Amino acid sequence: MSYTLPDGSKLSIAATFGSAVAMTALSNALEAIGTVAAGAALAAGDIVVVTAPGWLKLNQRVARIKNFNAGAVTLEGIDTSNTDKFPAGSGVGSLQKVLTWQQIPQVTAFESAGGDQNFATVEFLDDDQQRQVPTTKSPQTLSITAADDPTSPHGDVLSAADDARAIRPLQLALPSGPKIFYNGYVSYNATPTLTKGNIMTTKASLALVSRPTRYQT
Repeated sequence: MSYTLPDGSKLSIAATFGSAVAMTALSNALEAIGTVAAGAALAAGDIVVVTAPGWLKLNQRVARIKNFNAGAVTLEGIDTSNTDKFPAGSGVGSLQKVLTWQQIPQVTAFESAGGDQNFATVEFLDDDQQRQVPTTKSPQTLSITAADDPTSPHGDVLSAADDARAIRPLQLALPSGPKIFYNGYVSYNATPTLTKGNIMTTKASLALVSRPTRYQT
């Protein structure tokens, strides 16, 4: 049995990015290996956003570089071995490195909604029972409530992303060591909520465009 308290977790949003690095190929493997220019400004440990329009299950997902050697980039924990989900030869695209992160301080609530399985109802003429088969999953949104602090730079980063209707990675660092990375459209309301007897807070949300990526260390 294992459990973790979230107390001490830190939440950060990507603030600046490097230039997109073209990826001419991406392998089908237990840990995908991308082909880029040998002199690309990438290194082991970098956090990148993977753009791969031909592989929708990977497109816009955040990943960590496990190794970079002579133009071969190993994406840690990114399993593309299933060629039904990741058709061979279709994994071209780009990698964009996150250069800096801006912490969102004094978070009071971090909640997730959506992601539920949807079902199609099937009914046959010669049967008196309806059946269900799984289809897609509903969109997932993260909601962040934080103490109102107009002097903190995180508000400017969130506001800029909101104004641009931009997709931005989010990093959740758990106190026990694991990190979870998300990516989605940012929405931010800088108008604080006022409730008597409680601190003033602001709210931001992230409408996810890809699956989260979790690393244990």
